Amino acid sequence: MVWIKFLVCLAVILIAGTKLSKYGDVIAEKTGLGRIWVGVVLLAAITSLPELATGVSSVALVGKPDLSLGDLFGSNLINLVIIAIIDVVYTRGPVLHYLGTGMVLATILSTLLIAMASTSIFLAQNVASLGILGYIGLYSPVLLCLYLLAQYMLFHFQRAQQSKPEVDGAVEINYENVSLRKTSIYFGIASVATIGAGVWLGLIGNELSEVTGLNSSFIGTLFLAICTSAPEIVVSISAVRLGAPDMAVGNVIGSNLFNMGVIIFVDDLFYTTGPVLSYVTTDHIVTALFAIVMSCVVATGMIFRHRLWPRIWVGLDSMALILLYGSAIAVLYVLGTH
Repeated sequence: MVWIKFLVCLAVILIAGTKLSKYGDVIAEKTGLGRIWVGVVLLAAITSLPELATGVSSVALVGKPDLSLGDLFGSNLINLVIIAIIDVVYTRGPVLHYLGTGMVLATILSTLLIAMASTSIFLAQNVASLGILGYIGLYSPVLLCLYLLAQYMLFHFQRAQQSKPEVDGAVEINYENVSLRKTSIYFGIASVATIGAGVWLGLIGNELSEVTGLNSSFIGTLFLAICTSAPEIVVSISAVRLGAPDMAVGNVIGSNLFNMGVIIFVDDLFYTTGPVLSYVTTDHIVTALFAIVMSCVVATGMIFRHRLWPRIWVGLDSMALILLYGSAIAVLYVLGTH
């Protein structure tokens, strides 16, 4: 039954998350935001709602912060693998070759936040809890401030680039006949469905941990991460099919920023036992290291447009991302069984 509930919850998040992203795109167009900004900030925050809800339920209701942290770092890995999926769908060539400097900046900033989060886990476990009044970790507001700084930098960078043409092949979507009021109502309904499914997902993750005998960090990294990343997968594939690779990749990179900068901060607020990173395993550092390496592969693919790999199915960058993800899951499974 637990697997049936897992699949049902996955379907709810997939449907609600897809609608949520669509309505968010309408709202973004009505307010005049660009596609990169929509992808990195708005769509990323919207599609990360399942991770946020799962994190809160895992720490506040279930009392297992490893589920939440595993979900966050595992989602980072899956988000980067989504770029390989996008590469398969995008038929014009290696998708990373069609992205500009703004996406390179976003990738570097997300890598910085992942590195800061993993460093905070190490310090909290081996040096000091870094707690403020024994309640919230010092690292949480630091990560949040870094996230806000990243958004500030990306916003001003995009404003400076507004006079330049968007990515080749981009298609403008006209929402002129769509009502903003109705869209906002549907947006709210989809939000409630996504958050409700995310809370339920945290409870299911606890059951999966007991049924499979694997630890919470592995369950969060694999099962919960796949489930809560479903909206990112659907939104990114839809965006690249519309000819908007910048929005597609921006969605997944922005989700990694949101996971590290916002959700860890919120989890720490709801976890009343103490600083949340003091109560998780160091297995998450391994996941973070893989995510950092994969992010570097993505950034390199955007800058160095190689000709070393014949374009038959996917690019060399995508193959590297898939292999790194498989290696990460294998390593985490070995750690999880112990």
